[in-house]
Amino acid sequence: MPTRLQNLTLPTTLAEFMAWDAPADGNKYEWHDGEIICFAKMNKLHLKLIRLLTRLFAQSKAYQEGGMLIPEQDVMLTGIQLRRPDFAFFSGAQIDRSSRNEDPIPEFVIEVISPTDDAEKVEAKRIEYFKAGVLVLWSIYPETQSVYVYTGLKAVAICTDEDVCSAAPVLGDFEVEARLLFQ
Repeated sequence: MPTRLQNLTLPTTLAEFMAWDAPADGNKYEWHDGEIICFAKMNKLHLKLIRLLTRLFAQSKAYQEGGMLIPEQDVMLTGIQLRRPDFAFFSGAQIDRSSRNEDPIPEFVIEVISPTDDAEKVEAKRIEYFKAGVLVLWSIYPETQSVYVYTGLKAVAICTDEDVCSAAPVLGDFEVEARLLFQ
């Protein structure tokens, strides 16, 4: 937990967390069963990735059908887990249902892993995503210029250089060579 949080009155329930005015320190805060989890703030690479991935997604069939690839959207995985993936895909139908107070689970998420991210917390989050119904997860590692493409708890492909990262089977036409993510 960042030092500046130690002197604050922190939320103790999910409802309090949802109403909490988190510090404007650029970090991302998530809720897991009574624990506030802090992830590193976005950096300039994140902005480049947002632009690239948004442009690529705009060419997809899912975008034409009303779907969105949304950065840092609140996602309720369970009644005790609120996560904010770096990017989450929601179909047009999921977005429509969310207006009726439903909490949709994205089938495709992207996490950008920074050198300061705790490996155990990254792994725990990956497991939570798949248990909640996520079908494809990209874990992007800028430091090693690699992308781990998970299509299940035990199914992973590691993409580097000219390897193609695909969001199939969720988004069959959303793919990119790994090297393009790091230019």
